[in-house]
Amino acid sequence: MSDGRLPVRRRWLRWTIGVIVTLVVLAIGWVGIRGIGAVNDLQQVSASSSKLKQAIVQGDLEKAASLSASIAHHAGSAHDLTSDPVWFGFGLLPWIGPNFSAVSEVAEIADDVAADALVPVLAVADELDLGSLGLSGGRIDLTPFTQIEPALADASATLTAAETRALGIDADATLPPLADAVREMRSAVTQAATAVGALHGASALLPTMLGGEGPRNYVLAMQNNAELRSSGGIIGAIALLHAENGQITLVQQASVPDFPSLDTPLPLSESTVALFEDSPGRFMQNLTSIPDFTEAGPAIAARWQNRFGQPVDGVIAVDAVMTENLVAATGPLTFGPFTATKDTVVGLLISEIYASVPDPAAQDEIFSQAAGALLSAALTEAAPKDLVAALAASADEDRIRIWSAHEDEEAILSASSLGGALPDDDARTHVGVLFNDTTGGKMDFYADAAITTSIGTCDGEPTTQVTVTWKNDAPADAATALPEYVTANGFYGVPAGSTRTLITVYGPEGATPSHIDRDGEEDSVQTALLGSRSAVQHEVILAPGESSTITVEYQGTGAGERLTVVDHTPMVTAPEISREQLRCAP
Repeated sequence: MSDGRLPVRRRWLRWTIGVIVTLVVLAIGWVGIRGIGAVNDLQQVSASSSKLKQAIVQGDLEKAASLSASIAHHAGSAHDLTSDPVWFGFGLLPWIGPNFSAVSEVAEIADDVAADALVPVLAVADELDLGSLGLSGGRIDLTPFTQIEPALADASATLTAAETRALGIDADATLPPLADAVREMRSAVTQAATAVGALHGASALLPTMLGGEGPRNYVLAMQNNAELRSSGGIIGAIALLHAENGQITLVQQASVPDFPSLDTPLPLSESTVALFEDSPGRFMQNLTSIPDFTEAGPAIAARWQNRFGQPVDGVIAVDAVMTENLVAATGPLTFGPFTATKDTVVGLLISEIYASVPDPAAQDEIFSQAAGALLSAALTEAAPKDLVAALAASADEDRIRIWSAHEDEEAILSASSLGGALPDDDARTHVGVLFNDTTGGKMDFYADAAITTSIGTCDGEPTTQVTVTWKNDAPADAATALPEYVTANGFYGVPAGSTRTLITVYGPEGATPSHIDRDGEEDSVQTALLGSRSAVQHEVILAPGESSTITVEYQGTGAGERLTVVDHTPMVTAPEISREQLRCAP
């Protein structure tokens, strides 16, 4: 006869299940509460990091120290909340595990950065005004840079390692709230690594490059984005700068007519010849077609030295759009019959001047006056912090390229974005789009571009798809409404108002094109190898209002990587960059 109680075995089973369920519920509650706290801490770190950068630039070290302490506290808290055994165990689970692993890794990265990078940066800020970099009265005090270089080297190494780890975290594998926290923190680390890396580069390079150990001479090549070349635009005005003990002076100015075409071209790489024949080696204005500035820089220096005889220690190339950032720092600028403001200077220099001053020789004279006035105002009238901010913004937009004839300096420059070298694929995969005008006018003031990348698998192979839409946005009556100097009036075989552009798309290192089309159809192309990158080049002719879309799919090594970034020729109007779902080409 039963006493109404369950058998012992069944009671033990029920009790065991109850205990397990209770523990699971408690564990879920435990990690849920700690996860909310960790995400909040990481959001605080991200918000404070932006404020910290601003405080350091403004020289407010008291505020910077307070923000640094806050960052360290929240980063440490997030690390503590996500490093216990329960959290680690949840990280091993299928499906949901990546969420826990991602947050704990981001928290650990933030803690490492707060502990090993913030302190040396604040120590540097105490030695040197990072907002002005010691610039005063047109001269930079070079003394502090040697002293701060070791601390910045340590901070830069920490942040570079942190950025590499952060980029390896797959935010797309996490739930939306966590993905946002991961992306915010990753962005903050990347910005910090870039900024501190630039400061370290400055501390290592400025003492010698600005004549601290002997005078230096640099060719300054000013590019016009209205006639595009790979690194920004055709070379227009050109000058020689002298640097000595931190003081920069303008020594000599010249223009392209001072450099006649060469009967025997300068030696060029095979890839440059494959894409542009020997034109860059013959014509000074086309040297910026060369995709890699480590090749273009010495060629520009050689042209100057062969023409004028002065030894050259390096080359600095800037583009016309950079003037907008500089005039924002200097205030309105007067040259020739014009007065330019931040909002009008770009349009004036690369568009309006051709209608107002039809004579090309007079245009060159005004361009020289503008360059001299801008350089003088930047060095003597702009507030140092505003000038440094303008240069930093221009560098972020890839509108500055620097090459040094001194090997130790060039090794540092070529590894940075300022060096203009073709990028290496590391934590991120790079693809690129280069635009080179062959219309012979100044029609690219009206050019518009959109670049889309798509990542996935096609035919079972990892695939990176790059799509470029190029548009001639000139007015319908451009042939008659615009000056002949702008349209070229058919001089190079392109109908007035139309544009002819070489569009070069290069893929990840080691990948090869598996599909190429233009507007959905096959088109003749030129191919080349840029290092280990396969490049595909189309010639596109467009009437006003027309557009064309080029699609290139790459497969093989490096293709299909989720962290793919786009490098491109700097334009008057920056291209629209987007990521879309992959639709494999037929």
